[in-house]
Amino acid sequence: MALGPLEGFVIGVTADRRWQDQAELLERRGGTVVHGPTIRTEYLGEDEALRTATEAIIERRPDHLVLTTGIGVRAWLEAVQAWGLGDQLLAALADTRVVARGPKATAGAQAAGLAVWDTPGEQLVDVVARLRSEPLAGRTVAFQHYGEHNPAAVAALEAEGAEVLELPIYRWRPPFDLEPACRLVDAVATRRVDAVTFTSAPAVASLVAVADDAGLGPEVLEAFNTRDVIGACIGPVCSAAARRAGIVEPVAPEVGRLGLLVRVLAGVLADRCQRVVLRGEPMVVQGRAVLVDDRPVDVPDRERVVLTALLARRGAVVSRATFLRALGGEETSGRALEATVARLRRRLGPAGEAIRTVRGRGYLLDAERRA
Repeated sequence: MALGPLEGFVIGVTADRRWQDQAELLERRGGTVVHGPTIRTEYLGEDEALRTATEAIIERRPDHLVLTTGIGVRAWLEAVQAWGLGDQLLAALADTRVVARGPKATAGAQAAGLAVWDTPGEQLVDVVARLRSEPLAGRTVAFQHYGEHNPAAVAALEAEGAEVLELPIYRWRPPFDLEPACRLVDAVATRRVDAVTFTSAPAVASLVAVADDAGLGPEVLEAFNTRDVIGACIGPVCSAAARRAGIVEPVAPEVGRLGLLVRVLAGVLADRCQRVVLRGEPMVVQGRAVLVDDRPVDVPDRERVVLTALLARRGAVVSRATFLRALGGEETSGRALEATVARLRRRLGPAGEAIRTVRGRGYLLDAERRA
């Protein structure tokens, strides 16, 4: 029996928008998804400020238009069409140099019929630098904000003499219901998930804020930074935000794509798959999935704690004190440990005989590494 690349692993998803698409990609590879959205995308199609900014763009016919997100481009043009201003906007932008931040914004612009003049990179600092390399004095720049206002970028353009028309299309807000995010935070702190995915920088900051509010901030960062839980980001901008939030080594593809994120995460988690031979029987342990001689074995949480500790030091004695701490410290008695080990042996069948009792010291897993 072959395991899917993510089978046995539990993955937390923090996205609110199109999170089902991400869940489908993960589940198709065998993963179990826990959804805990940490942000909410609030569109401003009914906001008077967006319409006023759009009308100003139509009137001023800007020299440059900065598009920062694909979702922002699509949401803006949907609102413009609803107002009956679509043709006027496209006509006003006919000679405008469109600068897009990354491939998603580029695709959104092209789908709307806008020719993209340049795509300097996925980071806003690259977009601003590209514009500043052009003569901006006396020019008009329309600037699409993404989720949160970026006064530094606007100020940098204004410092070159440009007049900036700011375009607020959507903003990020806390979710209406924080309970799923709180459950995800608790699962990270207690290592009941193997990874958490982030598809925007604010999602990272929001998860850490929820953890702090719950009194679990240090535990959550420790889980990420010991790599017990993998922080997986959609691209370089998001991973930079993760490091600022205290996640030291997030993983991310070089280009921000959901499919690439899932592929990178699957590769990292694949390294955690363990293959050994117990009493002549091959065993595969991948996350929470266990196969013995290609036979799936149900290993509940307490027995899995014992098995994980034995595998980590196979061939060496693991002390009773180590097991007791892992199982709950003072709340677990020596007799309860013996019962847990006995249940694990029974579940593994003949392979369970490889778990040897070392009298007065603890237990040892007599295992051979399997290629």
